[in-house]
Parts: sequence; structure tokens; C-alpha cells
Amino acid sequence: MSLLDRVQRPEQRSGGPDLVGRYRERLLEEIDPSELSGLSSTQRRARLERVLSHLITVEGPVLIARERAALIRRVVDEALGLGVLEPLLNDESITEIMVNGPNDIFVERRGRIERIATTFSSTEHLMQTIDRIVSSVNRRVDESSPMVDARLPTGERVNVIIPPLALDGPTLTIRRFPRPYRLGELVSMGSLDEQTAVLLGSLIRARCNVVISGGTGTGKTTFLNALSGLLPDSDRIVTIEDAAELSLQQEHVVRLESRPANVEGEGQITIRDLVRNALRMRPDRIVVGEVRGGETLDMLQAMNTGHEGSLATVHANSALDALGRLETLATMSELELPVLTIRDQINGAVDVIVHLQRAADGTRRVEEVVALTSKRQEDYQIEPIMRFVPEPIGPDRVVTGEFVYKGLPRDLTERLQIAGEVAPGKQQPA
Repeated sequence: MSLLDRVQRPEQRSGGPDLVGRYRERLLEEIDPSELSGLSSTQRRARLERVLSHLITVEGPVLIARERAALIRRVVDEALGLGVLEPLLNDESITEIMVNGPNDIFVERRGRIERIATTFSSTEHLMQTIDRIVSSVNRRVDESSPMVDARLPTGERVNVIIPPLALDGPTLTIRRFPRPYRLGELVSMGSLDEQTAVLLGSLIRARCNVVISGGTGTGKTTFLNALSGLLPDSDRIVTIEDAAELSLQQEHVVRLESRPANVEGEGQITIRDLVRNALRMRPDRIVVGEVRGGETLDMLQAMNTGHEGSLATVHANSALDALGRLETLATMSELELPVLTIRDQINGAVDVIVHLQRAADGTRRVEEVVALTSKRQEDYQIEPIMRFVPEPIGPDRVVTGEFVYKGLPRDLTERLQIAGEVAPGKQQPA
């Protein structure tokens, strides 16, 4: 039984008004906001719980201990946090919260989506929660501005879209980001094999430009964060993101985050603005959370002009598709360059593509690692370095398989040798 069910049962039994809303109002009447301002979040919660417990004891209703505790938690969550969403945000196993109107809430756990019993009491209740989220980052959402991207103070990415664009009621999506993983941890989780992890470490140290591709929810940011942990502490690293998600541990890191326009439509700072500015900051490495527009061309030019060893992610369905995607995005800049010129930039900039995939059972892993071997304005040519070969899915619906290492092209092997790195495993013929 969900927390909401436990709270709603006594309401339904007594036939009275909404207990959560009623006691939230009573709590706000009893508490002087000024006395909470000097307290920590833990102390504020403890103070509200004591006051609320006293109110329930004096005014009723009569509840069993479990129902009483659930009611207190719900009311305090409404007063301090995001109400019915608070237990979901506190559940570390949940990576995505999807609210499709007041009565439909879904979550993603371990790559699988499931519906939960928790609901909002009304559309107005859901809109109050949305307003609380967007107002905390000085944004607003209404009929004149029905779509908003925001970020919670704790780092979660939030997307809101409301009627008339959302036909079934206000829609809220919250993406949570797991703690940063090291590459060795991803190996132990089965996301890639040890040989490929060793190779990727060598490529990073040899200052190869690596692009991470994959579809939505395949773990691109998680993998990018793990790879960035291999960057040398001596390098000046500039990270550029739409919403700050990366957590680099190196000493010399400059973090940049784009900014949407304000309510007057002014003040927008795009990823492209940040990439251009980063080139003036004397970076050794540039890490772009995701390229999705004209900034792709700037990123490629940076990789081609002294900023080797940079990292970026891009949405794509395969490693080969990632190259076509980069080409398309690069044409979105205001410079009207011929396709062959852009292809020249991509062939000169990208060394390796790591493609991620989410399997049918929800697991995320490296599906393939390829080297880009084409030169100048040639059509794209890739050589496989590693590929995950899945086995037929059994009755348990668990995806298993083998990471098959193909070896490195000779040019890439020589580059690692010059950098003092040893390529693991076999070498492909020239």
C-alpha cells in the first residue's frame, strides 16, 4: 500500500475534507516563518513534525500509528518540499519520474518503467507543485509560456508542459542522475568489458577525440562522466552543459552551463555561445554534455585546432548514424558550408565513437566501439574495435552476450605507441 493510500484511507472513512490540505493550512497558521529561517532543513522538518503531531493529537482524527506517520510526512512534504513527489525523489532506485496529469505517475527503475499508485488530489494540486518547482529557478509557466525546462537545487532536470499543448493535463518529467560511476564500476556492472575499458583509458591519455552516442536513456551522461575521470589532473578542463550533470574530480575544472531566456525573452546563453567562449579560456580539454545544434561545428573546429582529447555526446541510433547526425547538426550554424567541407571537419576531428544501447531488459551497455578511418572529404568509413554480441533472449527476458574485441586499426595503434600507451589485444591489418 502506498503512502498516499495510507493517508487517504482515514479521509475516505471519515468522509471529511482533504486531511493533507487541511493540516497544511493549520500548520502554516501555527508556524512563524521567521523562526524557521535560521534552522537547517533537518531542523525545520523536525520542528514542523512536532507541531503537526501536537495538532493531530488535539484536533484528531484518530489514526493508527502507521497512518499518523504517513499523514505527518505528507503534510510536511507539502509544506517544505514537492508533496507527493518527495518520497519518489528520496528513492535512489528511481532515475526518472513521469507525471502525465494528476492521476498518472510513472517511474523508471533499473531501466524499466512502472506505474505507481500515488496521485495528486487534483489538477490544481499538480499545478501548485509545478509552480513551486519553476518559481525556485525564477521561471514561470502559464498559457503564454506553456513549456519550461528547469533544474532543481539538488540537480534533477525538470521539463514541464501544460495545456493547451498537453491535452491530458499538466505533464511533468523529472530526470534524476545517479552518483558518478568510475569506469571500473561500469565494468563490474557489465556495461563494458575490462579490455575495452583499458583501451578507452589509453585513448583518453593519448588525446584522442571521443564521441559518445546513443538514444535517450542509454546512459550517455553517466558514461561521459566515467570517461572524464580518466582525464589527467594536470589538464585545464572546461565542461559545457545544458544542465550541469557532470561531476569531475580533477583539480582544474571550469564548469559552464547554458541559460534559457527570461520571462521577457532576453538573456539566453546557448551551448554555442559557451563553446565559442571556452576557446578563449585556454582549455586543454573541452567536454560537451551534448551537441544538438550549430555548436557542433564550433566543437569540430576546436577538435581540429589544438584541443585534442575532447569529449562530447550526441543522440544517434548507431555509431555510423552518429556521424550523419554530427553532419546534420553542423549545418545548423549560420555558416553555409558545403557538405564536403563539414565532412572534412568530421573526418579530421573524430577519432573514436562509443555507442551505447539500452537492452530489452533495461540494462545499459556499450554496444560498439569504432574508429573513424576515413580522411578528408571521403565518405565515412568506420572500423569496428569492439562489439557486444547478444545471445537469444531466454524465458527470463534477461539479455546476455559477449563483448568481442576486434583490435585497433594500424593508424590508431601507432598513435597510442607515440603517446607511450600500449594497445591491448590484437591489431587489425593495415
